Amino acid sequence: MIKEKNNTTLTFEDFKTEVLNDYRIAVTSRECSLLGRKEVLTGKAKFGIFGDGKEVPQLAMAKAFKNGDFRSGYYRDQTFMMAIGELDAKQFFAGLYGHTDLAYDPMSAGRQMGGHFVTHSLNEDGSWKDLTKQKNSSSDISPTAGQMPRLLGLAQASKIYRNVDGITTKDKFSVNGNEVAWGTIGNASTSEGLFFETINAAGVLQVPMVMSVWDDEYGISVHARHQTTKENISEILKGYQRDEDAKGYEIFRVKGWDYAELVSTYERAGAIAREEHIPVLIHVNELTQPQGHSTSGSHERYKNAERLAWEKDFDCIRQMRLWMIAINIASPEELAELDFELKKEVLEAKKEAWNSFINPIIEDQKNLLSLLEQIAEASINHKDRIRKLISELGAIKAPLKKELLVYARKILRFIEVPNSKLLLSEWITNFITETQTRFSSNLHSESSQNVFSVEKVLPKYAENAKPDLDGRMILRDNFDALFSKYPETLIFGEDVGNIGDVNQGLEGMQEKYGELRVADVGIREATIIGQGIGMALRGLRPIAEIQYLDYLLYAIQIMSDDLATLQYRTVGKQKAPLIIRTRGHRLEGIWHSGSPMGMIINAIRGIHVLVPRDMTQAAGFYNTLLECDEPALVIECLNGYRLKEKTPLNFGEFKTPIGVVETLKEGADITLVSYGSTLRLVQQAANELLDLGIDCEVIDVQSLLPFDINKDIVKSIAKTNRLLVIDEDVPGGASAYILQQILEEQDAYKYLDSKPQTLAAKAHRPAYGTDGDYFSKPSAEDIFEKVYDMMHEVNPSKFPSLY
Repeated sequence: MIKEKNNTTLTFEDFKTEVLNDYRIAVTSRECSLLGRKEVLTGKAKFGIFGDGKEVPQLAMAKAFKNGDFRSGYYRDQTFMMAIGELDAKQFFAGLYGHTDLAYDPMSAGRQMGGHFVTHSLNEDGSWKDLTKQKNSSSDISPTAGQMPRLLGLAQASKIYRNVDGITTKDKFSVNGNEVAWGTIGNASTSEGLFFETINAAGVLQVPMVMSVWDDEYGISVHARHQTTKENISEILKGYQRDEDAKGYEIFRVKGWDYAELVSTYERAGAIAREEHIPVLIHVNELTQPQGHSTSGSHERYKNAERLAWEKDFDCIRQMRLWMIAINIASPEELAELDFELKKEVLEAKKEAWNSFINPIIEDQKNLLSLLEQIAEASINHKDRIRKLISELGAIKAPLKKELLVYARKILRFIEVPNSKLLLSEWITNFITETQTRFSSNLHSESSQNVFSVEKVLPKYAENAKPDLDGRMILRDNFDALFSKYPETLIFGEDVGNIGDVNQGLEGMQEKYGELRVADVGIREATIIGQGIGMALRGLRPIAEIQYLDYLLYAIQIMSDDLATLQYRTVGKQKAPLIIRTRGHRLEGIWHSGSPMGMIINAIRGIHVLVPRDMTQAAGFYNTLLECDEPALVIECLNGYRLKEKTPLNFGEFKTPIGVVETLKEGADITLVSYGSTLRLVQQAANELLDLGIDCEVIDVQSLLPFDINKDIVKSIAKTNRLLVIDEDVPGGASAYILQQILEEQDAYKYLDSKPQTLAAKAHRPAYGTDGDYFSKPSAEDIFEKVYDMMHEVNPSKFPSLY
């Protein structure tokens, strides 16, 4: 374990002790990898991907890594985690087995495959720990290069903490911005666009980041000649090297088996990034991968004999051992004895981890078998069938919880005796209830700061009403109040700073609050989101702006795989309450149609999706979210910035509740459900329908995720007995989701006298121009005629067919 220490000159004995400790960690890690592969191949574990071959450079990185620093890495950094004291062999195997208890697998309680690491940033109540007093790792994700955008934000947070005054909460997150963000990636994954986007952005922003590339020449079976120009990532990034005339990177190249040079390189890199706040790239080459990419295959299939021989000779632990012998750290005999001792320790840790995982399930198996024996004894017609299933269950030596339920639920089908059926059904129900939470909890915050903890506060208006303002001015004045109220809040995006965003919702904010808090960025949506995730992980309250909803697709992978799953995959031990601001709906043209809502809501479960109809509602959502600890996407109405709205008196204070619908017009004949800009068309059609005697109830969903938590829509349908959902997404998009929520979750089908229907856009994108919009998305006339047609079916004589 690496501990903080003062800069004092080491004696040879101190040096020897430190090197031997490093060697112990490296060998322990290697033995975990070797045994881990065996556990997968013998069926005890599902899949394995290990850090063998990368041990020595990770030791060097750990030495330069200090309290308060953050890692954003990929799934081979087990040695690093062991070196900073956040992973031991028993925990390593618990993760491999998928142990669903954080006490045994603190990385994810079985929710992620092995090799995905995290440290706990939060206390049991969801409050922040003091991150300056611990070494930190953001939670890993598998998508290649997906860790890169978050790394940018982790590094930028140090720049914010160093240069922005007045952040009263900073003590738990930073010591004068001295923290470094450390990234790791495999050489093949540097081919991903996310890598290059992040590298470029970090160079522009000049943030304290040290990026390590573990280069073993392959990406699974594909050689570097198919991956990287010149087969050398540091060579092609030489243009990023800083010089006297321009800012950029400091770039190092070092061999992955050279312990002494690695330690020296990482010390220099860490010092440069920490003191000068510039990014550093370390290309660690000549690494090996002794067992291949993963347990899915063997590297002998694609490496020739010459390469395999070289990998054996230049294995980093072998080279470290030779170096230790050469400078008299230890003799070959001493190291052989130490190796033997460490193998025994890892083997014992593996056994303990397996027993901790399997014994509780075996106990459940015994209890279930005892219950099933009673049931079989009482059975009349199916005793033999039940006993056969009992015998099969009893023969399983290492059962999974799934197998217990499979047999219990099969036997339940054949029980005739009511009391026996009750006993088994109760066992099944209790077992599922107890077990399900281990796999399904913490999708959202379960702390006292979740979105449902904030009470609704209405906008206040003067008795002698102030003149109406453009919607964009409502937003501007509300953001002004928020930036003043929360010094840790900042906003960034394309055109956000100098011109105050493309719709002037931030007019004058950069001039007032500075370029770090209201910042322009380049055209790079994925790393805009990544900046937000990383800064939110470090206690800031970022608002990341994506200029148009369509452009969100560039960042949907990061939102889906990283931000949306963060609380879930860490079982509530990390949070990133990022607010993503964008705008969409109703603008004309294929590329600015702005309504891919079905795609979004199905991809980002774990992030709240809010769809305000006007800017006062949007401002209220921002006010609510800044009192919460959860991420959200706020989609402002693109055609609402110049529409007039009443001027509130309590900017920054009124709060729109999340998950609560609003009835905009009461009616008796049919319930119309919609959101966003389309609501204005719905209201227009509803008013016109009144002229023909059709009284519509109009409901604004307001938020798609979560959806109508009070189940108010079904109350409306119980009154009107009819339902139409209007949406400008494609057919089967958000309208299908809304209908499913109303019919299945709220059981509204019981009150319907007519078929529930949806009115969506055409399946294609809107064509350009006003006519393109009219013939692509629902118009007021479409809504009018759809409602009229539904009422014609009810009363043809009163509402004769229009066509």
